[in-house]
Amino acid sequence: MLLLGCIKEVSDYELVISLPNGLSGFVPVTQISDAYSKMLSKQVAQGELLEDLNSLSDMYSPGTLVRCIVTSVEKSADGRRSIKLSIDPKKVNKGLTASALVSGMLLSGIVSSVEDHGYLIDIGVSGTHAFLPRQKAQNYIKAVKRGPDMKIGQNLNCVVVEVKNEGRVVRLSVDRSDVAASLATERQNWTLSNLLPGLVVKARVQKVAPLGIKVSFLSSFTGIVDFMHMDPEKSMNYSPDQVIKACILSIHPTSKVVRLTLRQAFLHPGGSPNQLSNDRMGAVVEESTVKAFYKQFGAVFELDDGTLAFARLKHLSKTRKSFKPGAFKTGCKHKCRIIDYSLMDEMCIVSLKYQIIEARFLQYQDIHTGDVVQGKVFALKPIGMQVKVTDGIKGLVPSMHLADVILKQPEKKYNIGDEVRCRVLECSPAGKKLILTLKKSLVQSKLPVLSSYEDAKPGLITHGFVVCAREFGCIVKFYNDVKGLVPKNELSSEPISCPDKVFHEGQVVKVMVLKCEPQQERLLLSFRLSSKPAPEDKKECTPKKKQEVKYQIGEMVDVKVLKKKDNGLEVSVLEDEGNVIASIPTVHLSDFVANCKLLWHCLQEGDVLPRVMCLHDKGEHIILSRKSAVISAVQEEQVVRSFSEIQPGMLLTGYVRNVMPFGVFVEFPYGVTGLAPKVSMSDKFVTDTKDHFVVGQTVIAKVMSTDEEKQRVLLNLKLSECSLGDSAAESFALLNQYFKEMKEIRNLLRRRGEPSVARGLCELVPGKELQLVVQDVKEDGSALFSGSCVTGLTVTATRYHLGDKNIVPGEKTKALVLHVDALTSKVYVSLREELLKQRAKLVCVCGSQRTPSTLPSCST
Repeated sequence: MLLLGCIKEVSDYELVISLPNGLSGFVPVTQISDAYSKMLSKQVAQGELLEDLNSLSDMYSPGTLVRCIVTSVEKSADGRRSIKLSIDPKKVNKGLTASALVSGMLLSGIVSSVEDHGYLIDIGVSGTHAFLPRQKAQNYIKAVKRGPDMKIGQNLNCVVVEVKNEGRVVRLSVDRSDVAASLATERQNWTLSNLLPGLVVKARVQKVAPLGIKVSFLSSFTGIVDFMHMDPEKSMNYSPDQVIKACILSIHPTSKVVRLTLRQAFLHPGGSPNQLSNDRMGAVVEESTVKAFYKQFGAVFELDDGTLAFARLKHLSKTRKSFKPGAFKTGCKHKCRIIDYSLMDEMCIVSLKYQIIEARFLQYQDIHTGDVVQGKVFALKPIGMQVKVTDGIKGLVPSMHLADVILKQPEKKYNIGDEVRCRVLECSPAGKKLILTLKKSLVQSKLPVLSSYEDAKPGLITHGFVVCAREFGCIVKFYNDVKGLVPKNELSSEPISCPDKVFHEGQVVKVMVLKCEPQQERLLLSFRLSSKPAPEDKKECTPKKKQEVKYQIGEMVDVKVLKKKDNGLEVSVLEDEGNVIASIPTVHLSDFVANCKLLWHCLQEGDVLPRVMCLHDKGEHIILSRKSAVISAVQEEQVVRSFSEIQPGMLLTGYVRNVMPFGVFVEFPYGVTGLAPKVSMSDKFVTDTKDHFVVGQTVIAKVMSTDEEKQRVLLNLKLSECSLGDSAAESFALLNQYFKEMKEIRNLLRRRGEPSVARGLCELVPGKELQLVVQDVKEDGSALFSGSCVTGLTVTATRYHLGDKNIVPGEKTKALVLHVDALTSKVYVSLREELLKQRAKLVCVCGSQRTPSTLPSCST
């Protein structure tokens, strides 16, 4: 189908075209012309920019009329139809032949070559060479103001001035006066197979009807002018046999129906339709008056400024219920909102739907950087997640921004159709580009949004996210791609030797601006927040007092140990320069009960603990946690914030709050608690509950039932019921975390205590083979050992782990380390041959690159 369209938007890869009757289509960059496509292919093949290849924005402007042909109509994922178009002359003018060319014809052409004396123009007619002399193009070049020369790929309205050699050579003109005066006549011998949109003709009215006018033109053609394309000033004054000027809008290839327009802007070729002022788009009109109602199409309204607008049938109902046609009688008044403007109809498109009138965002221009928006998950892709904000606005959440932590399997957290609350990181209306974040710390931040270097005033405190951590410091990114550097000496009040071990990509951080040079786009930042006034609120700030800062549950902070107490550690939050005091209970130092006491023993005043999570903030009493399983659950939002969110069957990560004879009370982040009765505690028979669980132990619990009236939750702690999926993967992840913490403890021990004892403990890991001497054999069958590698340590083996060996004091023997108790300096070993042989086999399999000290993590 051939159509006359008007360029609405220009981007790097396509032209968005306004079509008649409120429709839109797009022309891909590959559908301009053969010459332009060849240059694109050459540039791609060479991998470098071609000097003669111009972008679409260099050649095309919104408001320009173009002839186009429909190449396909596709249905998108959200049910909308996408109309794909081409302006390639070989497709638009395919009905023309060289013999049919006559002087005075108005054709579409594309510049295919720039020559010394003029331009070769592709008019899409096989066997015809069309030439535009340079002098015939000068006035046009000056008028369009796009440089001193025409460009390959530029679309032109051309008038045929001269035809030679039976149409094989054609001379053209693009002079605006020639184009504007052109008129299609019977002498030009137009046929239904080569008739083109955009031609201006003299037509005769045959019949006037409510929905339009039937006309005849060029002696043998008939066409239709619909109600939207009558001249508004003469719409009631048309009569049969009246001669009028009309412009062809479209030609249907099969039905042969020709549609025309009588609107003044189209009656002079080369002109442009009227455009809507920017401030009117999205405007709500309190009272619009019905001018006409068409039961199959919609209604025409007169707006408050006297302009006409059209609402499609589906946009006439204020609610989802079917509308009443009686409400749209001529003169009735309605509230509406301008949602679009049809350049080809010179008419606003409006909606009476309540949800559209009340919508916060209607177009990309309505969205600003830092805005918090609601949307629905539209698609999950390797680069991130697409979110639909409204019908016409879609955004991308990059993979890094799907949560406060990097999600390896986002499909487990998000489903298509899920409602999400995002914050706008970047919005470019021209390119319809919208970048969003789902990082809770950024979405919920109350600090000022830093979206330009000009806004970065020294002393400003705001949130950003780490994009790079290296030996020189951290690079932190903000909104609108604003970036800054935190040098190594500004990372903390305590020295940090390896920033990449403390900070990670995507981590949300609170920073203070030290210095900014907007012209050079240089920004110097600090993680050492000043206690001086900072514009966190619009109100005038005073220096912070202790505990003035309120922390959100789940917020990550770095802390320094101030004091060791019997039940835990008293710490200060580094980013608030020690003004905020918090505590980490001993049981919250690790997911592993044994490691909790070890860590408490090894940590000393002045030690820095990175990435500790706020668990409770009750004014003067802030509780923090280092339990990695609990932290992961909060950051991946696998938690419940209130009783109303709890559903039977949920698997939740928590920690034992109390152990009673009748069961175990489990607490979850955000303060929700539940009870696991004695019968639901273990797959084994439970005699004494204290033999199975201890206070502070990290657990995964399954919700069995809830009692809303009594606000009670019943839980199940049986391992058979509480697996999150791949039990083997879970076990290895836990082991990996355990050995990671043990390595941390060994590093702490190296710096503490008696050098010889500490060194011995650090070198002893499960699986290591030792050469020992039997010191004593006790009455219960156990034995004590000594050796140069275990000086100052108590080394013992139970009767079972002596195997079948009959040992005597003074005898030398090989033994395998089973467990090291750093608190009591005890080492448990085994002399059993099957364990020693298994270890030897592992050494052979693992090869010489793996030392004995690394075997436990391999074998376990």
